[in-house]
Amino acid sequence: MPGGCPVSWSALAAATDPEPIPVTLDEAAEKATNAASWVEENWSTWLNTGLRILLILVVALLLRMAVRRALTKLIERMNRSAQAVEGTALGGLLVNTERRRQRSEAIGSVLRSVASFLIMGTAGLMVLGAFKIDLAPLLASAGVAGVAIGFGARNLVTDFLSGVFMILEDQYGVGDSVDAGVASGEVVEVGLRVTKLRGVDGEIWYVRNGEIKRIGNLSQGWATAAVDVTVRPTEDLDQVRSVIVAAADSMAKEEPWDERLWGPVEVLGLSEVLLDSMTIRVSAKTMPGKKLGVERELRWRIKRGLDEAGIRIVGGIPAQGEEAAADPTAGMAAPSAFASTTSPQSAAATPLPKSDLSK
Repeated sequence: MPGGCPVSWSALAAATDPEPIPVTLDEAAEKATNAASWVEENWSTWLNTGLRILLILVVALLLRMAVRRALTKLIERMNRSAQAVEGTALGGLLVNTERRRQRSEAIGSVLRSVASFLIMGTAGLMVLGAFKIDLAPLLASAGVAGVAIGFGARNLVTDFLSGVFMILEDQYGVGDSVDAGVASGEVVEVGLRVTKLRGVDGEIWYVRNGEIKRIGNLSQGWATAAVDVTVRPTEDLDQVRSVIVAAADSMAKEEPWDERLWGPVEVLGLSEVLLDSMTIRVSAKTMPGKKLGVERELRWRIKRGLDEAGIRIVGGIPAQGEEAAADPTAGMAAPSAFASTTSPQSAAATPLPKSDLSK
C-alpha cells in the first residue's frame, strides 16, 4: 500500500472474519437425534400421502385411457356401419360416408375432450385435497374467472354450443345444399365453430355457427323437380299430355334416372292460360340433390317428343315452309294533310299565280 507495508488479502480476511463458534459433540448428537425423530414421526404421513397421490394419478390415467378407447371404438363402429350400408344397392341414396365420418369424428372429439377434462380435473382437485389444501377459495376464484371468461368470449361459447347441437341433431352435413340465411351453397366442412359453404360461383363462405338462425336443407328427404311446358293455346291438350307422359315413361325406365326418380312423373295441369300461350306444369319426386339434373333431362326429352309430334312451343323456330301472314297495312303510307287540295296546308303550299305577283 502507498506509504505503508504491504498487507496480503488472506491476512486482511482473517482479521475481519469473526472467530467460528465451536460445536460440541453433544450438541451435534442432539441435532441428529431431533432430525431422526422428526423424520420418524412424519415418514408414515409422507408415505401415505405419496401413495395416495400416485394411486389417484394412476386411476385417472387408466380411466381416461379406457374412456377414450371406448369412444374411439364406438366411432369406428359407426364408420364401419356407414361403409357397409354404402356398399348395398341403395347405399348411395341413404348414406353419405364423408358426412357420416365427419359427424362421428366431431362428436367423438367433443366427448373425448369433455371426458378428459372431467377426469383430470377431478384428479387434480383430489391431489390438492391430499396436500391438505383448502379448496374453497380456489373453487370460488375459478367460478369468478369462469364467469368473466364466459362474458368476454360469449360469441365463441355460442358458436361452440350451436355447432355441438347442430352436429348432434344432424341438421346438415357434408354434401348438403343448404340455405343458412347469411349464405347458401353446398356444405364443404362442418366444424364446432365454423361451417364452410361453397357458393354457386365457387366461393367459400365461412359462417359462424352462432350466426345461423335458421337452416333450409335442400338435400334431406326428397326433392321436387318441376318443369313448365309453354305451348300455343290452339294445341290439343290431350295430345300434349300423351307426348309428355310418353317422354317421362321412357326416362323412368333408363339408368340412372330410374334411381333418381322416386315417383312417377305427373302432369299437374294448366298453371297459366293467356291469349297467345298456355303453360302445363309437370312435377316429379326425385332423390335429394338431384333435382336440377332431372329437370334438365326431362326438358330435353319433352322438347324432343313435342318436335316429333309437330307441336310447337311458344318462342320456338317456325316450321319449314310456314311463314307469318303479311301485314296488309305494311305498304300503306301514313295519312297526310297535303293529300287533300282543300286543306289549309295544301292551300298554303300552292304557288301564287303570276297575276297576283304582278300587282
